[in-house]
Amino acid sequence: MVVASAVVVAAAAGVTAAVASGGRSGGTPARGGLPPATAQVTRQTLVDAESFDGELGYGATHTAAARTGGTVTSLAATGSQVSRGKPLFAVDDAKVVLLYGKLPAYRALGPGTSGEDVRQFERNLAALGYSGFTVDDEYTSATADAVRDWQEDLGLPETGRVELGRVVYADGAVRVESHEADLGDPAQPGQAVLTWTGTTRVATVSLDVDDERLAKRGTKVTVSLPNGKEVAGTVSDTETVIDTGTGGGAGGQDEPETTIEVTVTVADPKALTGFDQASVKVAFTAAERRDVLTVPVAALLALAEGGYGVQLVEGATTRTVAVETGLFAAGRVEVSGAGLAEGATVGMPT
Repeated sequence: MVVASAVVVAAAAGVTAAVASGGRSGGTPARGGLPPATAQVTRQTLVDAESFDGELGYGATHTAAARTGGTVTSLAATGSQVSRGKPLFAVDDAKVVLLYGKLPAYRALGPGTSGEDVRQFERNLAALGYSGFTVDDEYTSATADAVRDWQEDLGLPETGRVELGRVVYADGAVRVESHEADLGDPAQPGQAVLTWTGTTRVATVSLDVDDERLAKRGTKVTVSLPNGKEVAGTVSDTETVIDTGTGGGAGGQDEPETTIEVTVTVADPKALTGFDQASVKVAFTAAERRDVLTVPVAALLALAEGGYGVQLVEGATTRTVAVETGLFAAGRVEVSGAGLAEGATVGMPT
């Protein structure tokens, strides 16, 4: 990356300031001594991009925990995919099933209960093929009847109520990543049983908070794979992660650190065939300027009266003209000003 302020200082430090009388007037021809090197004014799309290291995998890892005590009697296999209505694990042979939704299960549901969690559950019940009730935010006796049918199919006691811990919600189908308990282990409320991720391979990047501007949802990025190929990607999710420290710093406690975890999906998932866990590079576009005139940053001259200019080379003569600078990127800078045109020749000071 070319940082504008630093590059301008570096570019200007070794050059001779243009005289005030010629810098802002459109240029005064000068004879005797052409610059040691020249470059062309080009018209192009200038892109300011930043690349970061990322990991190819299945995205963020989540934990499914037991909400009731008992014994772990079944576990979905690691690496397997679990879809709506299928069990993730069982405690005392009572299945804990996956449903789709963003609101976590936080209470038992039964007749007389109302709220958005009821609507979310009923939407899943209907998607699984159960009927006879209205999908809304009211848990009615009709809902309880459908729940009894659901419980019968799962081999559960037909109570018509959904006890806390019977379902786990996720955005969609999940992939079981690891087991945090073994069959036969005692389960306590709140104890982790297994971890899960999404089912689609994605690139995950951790950014400093200062770089959060680069990673808005929907932002287009480029992912460089280990085999050298590049694939288009899109920022699908961002999450603020706070590391509270591990106690290893001065005084026995590290300073908390906040990062932005960015999830990137690729446009062509087939391009990821053969990669499971791998390191990648993800390029974010910070700014883009289309169809602008550019010169090498090293062509800039510091003008005596302030600002910057370039030395136009016209045959055996040169003249210094003032320019307005714009985006700096990839060693070039956007410029505009009187006398500048695509294909013009500018001096490159030593």
